[in-house]
Amino acid sequence: MAPPAEVLAVRGLSKTFPGVRALDDVDLTLHAGEVHALIGENGAGKSTLIKLLTGVYRPDAGDITFQGRQVAFGTPLEAQKAGISTIYQEVNLIPLLSVARNLFLGREPRNRFGLLDFARMHREAEQTLRTFGVRVDVRQPLRTLGVGAQQMVALARAVATEARIVIMDEPTSSLEPREVETLFAVIRRLRDDGIAVVYVSHRLDELYAVCDTVTVLRDGRRVHHGSLAELDRLALVSTMLGRELGEVRREGLTKFTGDHTTDSEPVLRAEELTVEHRLHGVSVAVRPGEVVGLGGLLGSGRTETAKAISGALALSSGKVTVAGVPLRGGSTPAAIRAGISLLPEDRKSEGIVPGLSVRENIALAVLPQLSRFGLVSEARVDSVVDTFMKRLRIKASSPHQKVGELSGGNQQKVLLARWLAMNPRVLLLDEPTRGIDVGAKAEVQKLVDELAADGLGVLLISSDLEELIEGSDRVVVLKDGAVVGELTGDDVTEDKLMRTIAGDVPPATGRPAADGDRPDRGKDARPQGEVAVDG
Repeated sequence: MAPPAEVLAVRGLSKTFPGVRALDDVDLTLHAGEVHALIGENGAGKSTLIKLLTGVYRPDAGDITFQGRQVAFGTPLEAQKAGISTIYQEVNLIPLLSVARNLFLGREPRNRFGLLDFARMHREAEQTLRTFGVRVDVRQPLRTLGVGAQQMVALARAVATEARIVIMDEPTSSLEPREVETLFAVIRRLRDDGIAVVYVSHRLDELYAVCDTVTVLRDGRRVHHGSLAELDRLALVSTMLGRELGEVRREGLTKFTGDHTTDSEPVLRAEELTVEHRLHGVSVAVRPGEVVGLGGLLGSGRTETAKAISGALALSSGKVTVAGVPLRGGSTPAAIRAGISLLPEDRKSEGIVPGLSVRENIALAVLPQLSRFGLVSEARVDSVVDTFMKRLRIKASSPHQKVGELSGGNQQKVLLARWLAMNPRVLLLDEPTRGIDVGAKAEVQKLVDELAADGLGVLLISSDLEELIEGSDRVVVLKDGAVVGELTGDDVTEDKLMRTIAGDVPPATGRPAADGDRPDRGKDARPQGEVAVDG
């Protein structure tokens, strides 16, 4: 039997940005009907490689051969028309246009008069989306859909362009379990149809579920290429991090623990939070030194709870108390003054300012505290920025590099540094490790535990079930905007969390923990899987 045809061959690809060698002499080969994992830590060069393949950047050296001919795409549209489609982690569609217009953007069906054939467009859009498990009114604006549904529209659009290569960059980051299974079915269908898939993900379960081969990048260079089945998980992590296996066991795969104070009064108490059509009497408390997780499926109200606490979402009723003092005003500035900091889920649209430098992004919130009589002390700013760049190990050519040029994980660290510089009492973390690699993820998780050990109260939202269970003292479970249970101590397990989410709550769980309950951070249970439980 003849081997599959080679679809793409990359030879000696290199790219340099000011002060940073982003990609260094990288080779990559793709074959028809192959699902190829592209992995590495943040800053390893994955995004740069994808942008070189799709015409966003031009390489400094090397060549790209696509379907037997050398190519040099000038724009992403050129790459798409040639047969390379990309689905990015952040949905890159047009929110104000209808679902159907987004699906057919650039290839709209027209009638014999050259006008848009809306009837045909709507009909074919509904048929296409139905194969992806999405049933919506395709005439409504895309922005009216949830993030998960928008991601499925982006996936459907990429697949419908008759591509020979489909690049998926963290495609499950906004999907719930049912949608993930639909995505995997689509990937297998693409493979059977002879289409090559490049799959970028930091979720190891996903890689081993759908990928045939793997390329590992580290510091801009290719350090491994081969069959994924021949590389076990620990060896894969070791290759990504560039460490010995024993070192990875100690640093990359261990559970971080801390000695947290649990017998004190809550530093944060949210009571009966109600937001019309979104939250229905949600109550949650966080003690100093405690990490409280929020669990639930898509639309359960986790993100809305964090935004309501931080003043970003107006309450219909309910109250928030910080260190015994009621939060008045219900605004974000009032919450910040009280000591509440929110790390938002969407760092690009709600967090970082990509056109500003790392230094400016970190200092943004703390500037009033670093000024006297309206004049900012540059020396104090430099001191704060230097402290947090070192503490969070932010990789940048200098503090003056634009934050938009950094990898996703380093952008997340910059945003975290901004709020830590405010010395908050309560830190609300909405998907703090979303889309970042194993090494950066471990660093963020360790940092969260260190912050809790220093007495900071943390509310943790995560789509990674393992992260939620391992990182939390207690887990408050939401469903349809209401609290349906609370797990504490030995009850914080994958089985009991899933049962609570599904409504099958054993008698011993699903109750609010009394103030005297002792959370147990030393539990041995380590769930092996991940479930995208987005909120």
